Amino acid sequence: MLRLLNLELQKLLLNRVSTVLIFISFILPFTVLILSSIKINFFNLFTLELGELGVFNFPIIWHITTFFASQFKFFFAIVVVSMIGNEYSNKTLKQNLIDGLSKKEFILSKFYTIIFFSLLATILIGVAAFCIGMYYSSYKEASIIFRETNFLLAYFVKLVGFFSLCLLFGMLVKRSAFALAFLFVLYILEWIVFGLLVWQTNMELAEKIQNFFPLKSMYKLIDQPFQRIMMTKFPEKMDLAYDYAVHWYEIVIVLGWTAIFVILSYKLLKNRDL
Repeated sequence: MLRLLNLELQKLLLNRVSTVLIFISFILPFTVLILSSIKINFFNLFTLELGELGVFNFPIIWHITTFFASQFKFFFAIVVVSMIGNEYSNKTLKQNLIDGLSKKEFILSKFYTIIFFSLLATILIGVAAFCIGMYYSSYKEASIIFRETNFLLAYFVKLVGFFSLCLLFGMLVKRSAFALAFLFVLYILEWIVFGLLVWQTNMELAEKIQNFFPLKSMYKLIDQPFQRIMMTKFPEKMDLAYDYAVHWYEIVIVLGWTAIFVILSYKLLKNRDL
């Protein structure tokens, strides 16, 4: 495992574009979290500080930070599809196979890299959220601080699942731009199928089925926190209540898709004439 991971990291770090994108994918969400904790003065009329609104209180901060950090995953998605595109354009894939690397090991090296960077991103976001929370939160009891750290697990699984999908599309079309375009096509396709389900059945059943779709299941891991913030500020409005928790079956669904993406990537490479 370490040998394959080290091999892939060397390729990425020797590529200037990949290095820049990796740096951005890690630093940008971390920077946004830091900037969001700064007081903003609007033309000397009023000062806005998100910390004063309670959004950085434990345990809600785990939900908010992981949700917004996950919006920046597209930067590393470019790196993932580029890993495959560069292998074909630079002929390194064929050379690696000649040097003794099996096709299974080739796919595993990509997957291990995905796990490595997803774990690193999760640790960075976790540390940032913890530090900001310790500074702003009104609650400092350990039972409250660590109550919803399962959002970090959901964030990690979400990244691994999404990047594994990018790996599959990269293997499918070999070109970075087309692979990223496939993500958009899949997004549109999921909503078309959802619309057909609503038409043929009913909204409730259609939504339950939609939660098993690849992109939708990844999104459902960390639901948007805005309604939760409203619930915190206006608890008397019970109509705003909704289920924002991380559920074990949602994680299982995404892990299942992840396994399918990796297996299909291997099957594509195995059956492809290089």
